[in-house]
Amino acid sequence: MSIYNGILGGMQQLQIRRNVFISYYHGDQVAVNEFVRTFGREQGVFTPNMLAEGQRFTDDIINSSNPAYVMQQIRNRYFGHTTVTIVLLGSCTHSRRYVDWEIKASLQRGGVGGQLPHGLIAINLCRQNSAKFLPPRFRDNWNDSNQNCYARFYRYPNNATELREWIEDAFSARTTRANLINNSMSMMKYNRTCSVCGVTH
Repeated sequence: MSIYNGILGGMQQLQIRRNVFISYYHGDQVAVNEFVRTFGREQGVFTPNMLAEGQRFTDDIINSSNPAYVMQQIRNRYFGHTTVTIVLLGSCTHSRRYVDWEIKASLQRGGVGGQLPHGLIAINLCRQNSAKFLPPRFRDNWNDSNQNCYARFYRYPNNATELREWIEDAFSARTTRANLINNSMSMMKYNRTCSVCGVTH
């Protein structure tokens, strides 16, 4: 392979645009919209898929007592063709049950056709590097070193190239780190008391 072809192949690899599911708390809608506009629509890092403000899971999902059914329905109805989940973290995201459900569905694997999990990353919307308020299920799949764990946690990306590398790492993890997944925690039945605000939103 020539040097030119090698460089061209590397450039094409960097320009892959993954379909990404965005998990977030609607209280952070303005910051989420900015992130999706900047990196999804303007810079073309990913193609976003997310529940719109005001949209919610259907009653059969909300009222079901069968976690396996809930997880599969979330994947079938809401994830579309996405392969990576980005959890966008505000200060209250950790307490939201739907975020927990979306993370659980992202980590689900097996079933019909040997379904792969989603790659999973969390990004702090407030541009800090603190992991203090990560959702509990995410924390079960991460550690402080960002090594030897399934999920990865990051501060706000500096540029499109950086974010694209994070997404590609998460995409690769679906086959290279799936053995590290811990999805045993029971689903959150209700929103929890927020550790920041001290109230249940």
